[in-house]
Amino acid sequence: MNRYHVSSNEGQYEKDSGEQVLANKLGVTVADEIDSAELVLLEQLYQSVFEQHFPLGQLSVGMLKSWHHRWLGNIYEWAGQERTVNISKGGFMFAPSTRVAKLLNDFDRQYLARYTPCVDMSEEQLVEAIAITHVELILIHPFREGNGRLSRLLADVMAVQAGYKTLDYQSWEQNKAQYISAIHAGISMSYEPMKHWASTALRRD
Repeated sequence: MNRYHVSSNEGQYEKDSGEQVLANKLGVTVADEIDSAELVLLEQLYQSVFEQHFPLGQLSVGMLKSWHHRWLGNIYEWAGQERTVNISKGGFMFAPSTRVAKLLNDFDRQYLARYTPCVDMSEEQLVEAIAITHVELILIHPFREGNGRLSRLLADVMAVQAGYKTLDYQSWEQNKAQYISAIHAGISMSYEPMKHWASTALRRD
């Protein structure tokens, strides 16, 4: 099963992977192996962000790109760079690649500058901040791979800035169709569905 359909000749897959694995520096052709490598590196990124260099101030697109590069830079040439291909998932087309740069600039100015740092926020304000930034970043899908996981890292950082623990995404995984529907609702700037899932994921203990 392809993770993404890439509608461009720039969408290169690793040879002999049956278009299951994107072209990578490791020469890995098996999906489970590349998933494992990405997971190990993601755990290292989390450790770095939360234990060594936790961002206390306003978050930025530049920071997101840095995280993405630190995470996947040893696997993919394009890590940390805005995608130059159009991608869709499950028949849903994300923002056109030609608009990614402008959309990220808007995201930086309209959402990250507005909602971060998440200090002195009520729970209701935090839920709104996480829901809206999560939806908007997913809809942009700025990178060729890893957008969902990076969006969750952003949400986790926002929660910790507000004095909570990292989020518990179990409910999202168990209700994936409803979660995806909540993302799609954001196209018309309807964020209430995602607020529900953000609230469900917030750990209050």
